[in-house]
Amino acid sequence: MILNINNIKKTYAETTAIDINNYSVNEGEIVGIIGNNGAGKTTLFRLILDLIKPDTGKIYIENICTSESEEWKHDTGAFIDDGFLIDFLTPDEYFNFICKINSVSQNECNERLNVFKHISNGEIIGTNKLIRNLSAGNKQKVGIIGAMLHKPKLLILDEPFNFLDPSSQLTMKKILESYNKETGATILISSHNLQQIFNLCSRVTLLEHGKIIKDGFKNDVDLLNEIENYFIHQS
Repeated sequence: MILNINNIKKTYAETTAIDINNYSVNEGEIVGIIGNNGAGKTTLFRLILDLIKPDTGKIYIENICTSESEEWKHDTGAFIDDGFLIDFLTPDEYFNFICKINSVSQNECNERLNVFKHISNGEIIGTNKLIRNLSAGNKQKVGIIGAMLHKPKLLILDEPFNFLDPSSQLTMKKILESYNKETGATILISSHNLQQIFNLCSRVTLLEHGKIIKDGFKNDVDLLNEIENYFIHQS
């Protein structure tokens, strides 16, 4: 078990953003977190990454309590939003920085970047553009590449297909699938795109008003039908 959430609750004023008793993710799973706007997806990811503190409960990554130690960070990669980027650097400078702080040699860094050259379309790797001057889609790519460079055992991506054109979405899907298959890493992603979630993820968790409504594996036809019907009735 790589992730374990115990009795987590987070409130803002009188609004409950997250209320999860028990939730665990096993190694090697690709888990899709879905839900409408305001469901608590991003808040959940920020809690897992110890970017915000829960009112109650604890979160463990590889049996390490995230609020009591930073050892879990070595095996965790994440991209939530532009705030994760250092926008006054070029992409190459940013990638080199990520590799350096994770003790990845320059040669190894270059080899790992080769995997992503076909998704950069000549607009990211090897250019002198500052990150802040990139398009939203290319910023998204920089953030995801940076999150994967040190080959984390747990990869957390919030809306990874946002701002990507259809070709880039398909390429990103293949990259994530290959990464999971080759490394056995666990991947948590959130998305509004149900089709992308159903195609990519081995497990789907439906979050609404901070609570888990449904959770199961995509080979469960009844689960997928229930999720689709849930959103139909919400519209």
